[in-house]
Amino acid sequence: MDEARAREVLAAAGVLAGPAREARLLALGENAVFAAGDLAVKVGRDAELLDRARRELAVAVWLEEAGVPAVRAAEPSALFVEGHPVTVWRRLPDPVRPTEPRDVAALLRLVHALPSPSFQLPPRELLGGVERWLRLAGDVIDPADAAYLRERRDGFATAAAALTPHLTPGPIHGDALPRNVHVGPDGPVLIDLETFSADLREHDLVVMALSRDRYGLPAEAHDAFTATYGWDVREWDGCAVLRGARETASCAWVAQHAPSNPKALAEFERRVASLRDGDSTVRWYPF
Repeated sequence: MDEARAREVLAAAGVLAGPAREARLLALGENAVFAAGDLAVKVGRDAELLDRARRELAVAVWLEEAGVPAVRAAEPSALFVEGHPVTVWRRLPDPVRPTEPRDVAALLRLVHALPSPSFQLPPRELLGGVERWLRLAGDVIDPADAAYLRERRDGFATAAAALTPHLTPGPIHGDALPRNVHVGPDGPVLIDLETFSADLREHDLVVMALSRDRYGLPAEAHDAFTATYGWDVREWDGCAVLRGARETASCAWVAQHAPSNPKALAEFERRVASLRDGDSTVRWYPF
């Protein structure tokens, strides 16, 4: 789904007061996110994301009732428009500063203290999207690279299932990156709730450890994250397994953009090569 197609779906949904062509594109990944007036609208890439969109709305209501700062739904139900899920949200005010890792940690402490909601959260299928992302990449990527990632996926899925957690399992955000926290006038709020799950709390903490190792997050920023949360996941002997699983998923996620973006293909090839070489020092770049 490119921007033009996403705007067609946005127009067909009829959720905006003004023309869809005037909405501002905020992001284009698995969802196209548009902003117009006091609303933000997410258009999902394909029909497979409909159930996840519905669950994201349920999570938003649950977090609001629990008093956790998070994005709020403007419409209670997901629409299904021309094969794409569409959800409508209250637009957040402009950020007052960039998000810092310690902001993420503060919100994770709140989420990790919550009991399970009345509806069922799925396990964190960190590797569940790998096949779909590789399929979307098609023959643009080397088939040997795709086979290698499938093999890694299967190995890490088995290893992850056998882990003994340090923290009590329960609700997690599932993709706890600074880009998924917005710091507005009233403080940090969680956004992108679609990966909320019930699983090992360590999933949420490995994200920042990998950011330190692969994406250039300064050590002092990671130290602030662990100090705010109150524990460093790197002390846990299962950390390497979840880290490897996330690296595998991150490679495959980039692959889906390769058919339309040469930079995505180059980043995909960089990541896979570093995994093949077993070189954990190779810098990856956010995409």
